[in-house]
Amino acid sequence: MADPSFDVVSKVDRQEVDNALNQAAKELGTRFDFRGTGTGVSWAGEEAIAIESETEERALAAVEVFKEKLIKRNISLKAFEAGEPAVSGKIYKINGKILQGIASDKAKQIAKFIRDEGPKGVQAQIQGDQLRVSGKKKDQLQDVIALLKGEDFEIALQFTNYR
Repeated sequence: MADPSFDVVSKVDRQEVDNALNQAAKELGTRFDFRGTGTGVSWAGEEAIAIESETEERALAAVEVFKEKLIKRNISLKAFEAGEPAVSGKIYKINGKILQGIASDKAKQIAKFIRDEGPKGVQAQIQGDQLRVSGKKKDQLQDVIALLKGEDFEIALQFTNYR
């Protein structure tokens, strides 16, 4: 029988992000402090989000509204990266993106952390944009999950395929 294992991934539920985006757009359309400012939030591609407003302050406030909606939908703010406000004519635009997958340098950092801090006999293998962690006992794997949750790698981590 194969050793117990689990995968460390960094993925967000696209439908939940879409719901958060729609809720934010609805709130921006109904709140009195956003009336007449031309503020809006929308998809700008597969993983990109565009936030527009006539003033820089309202654009930044719209980003905060969107972040609140992400939190309510249990999506980590580490999975959303907002850029700086840029002027385009009379409109301020902020481009944000949804971060998915573990970059190879982060994967190496996480694998090294597991090797150095984790229990003996636990291995971490990089498989594309995720890590496979395996060990002799399930207890060791639970210890590794607890270690990873306690450490900040500046990306949102989820643990899947635990068996």
